[in-house]
Amino acid sequence: MDQLSPNWLTEGLLDFEYKKYVLLAYLQKAGRSFDEKKLYPFLSDLIMHYNNLITIRENKTYVSNLFPKKISKLDLQQFTLEYEKMIADESYMKDVEAILDFAIPKMNESLEEGREIYHGVEENLNIYPIGLVSLNPESGYMMLTRIPSNETTVFSYQITIFESAQEKFRGIKTDFIGDYPLSFTNTLEEIKFQLMKQFRQSANHAAFAVESKMDFPMKETLLPIAKRSLVRYIFRGVA
Repeated sequence: MDQLSPNWLTEGLLDFEYKKYVLLAYLQKAGRSFDEKKLYPFLSDLIMHYNNLITIRENKTYVSNLFPKKISKLDLQQFTLEYEKMIADESYMKDVEAILDFAIPKMNESLEEGREIYHGVEENLNIYPIGLVSLNPESGYMMLTRIPSNETTVFSYQITIFESAQEKFRGIKTDFIGDYPLSFTNTLEEIKFQLMKQFRQSANHAAFAVESKMDFPMKETLLPIAKRSLVRYIFRGVA
């Protein structure tokens, strides 16, 4: 089972043994992926599912203490609970509670495994600007290199900022440009110069090297973590 439905807890048969089987099959697949040091998409999915279960538990406890209602539908994607006004079905609530008691610690164990890998990858990254530091680093080039290696993988990047009334969120979009050989003469600085000539229409030529001391899967692990780390590097100390 590669994916777990956002509504896995309430859709289909509400039976403890069945839900246990569904969850363990999913976590087994996630564990195999983590064994191969492939973090995504399982890590982000696990965070979503874990937060959903915590939200359900908190809302279920609060509401059941106030109203004799039965949960009729859980909209996990919107994090809301819909209730029918009727006498509480104690058997139903006990089943939900049993599943939550089993699922939350199991998911947390898998999450901790994924987070440990994430931090290990992050600690092995070295980020630095290539050439002069651009005054507008929100867009440019990211050169991702696995050390030791005789090539670097180049991406263009664009950082976007989303603001709400309470918080500011930063995201990053990357596009693959190509793999470039590295040598004594074809350095990162030389590759940056080649990119400046190739993309003359670009008004910004910020470039950053992201070096990994270990060889991790590019798509599932290294690239996602490199992107997040680059955003933090660029905006370190910026509110």
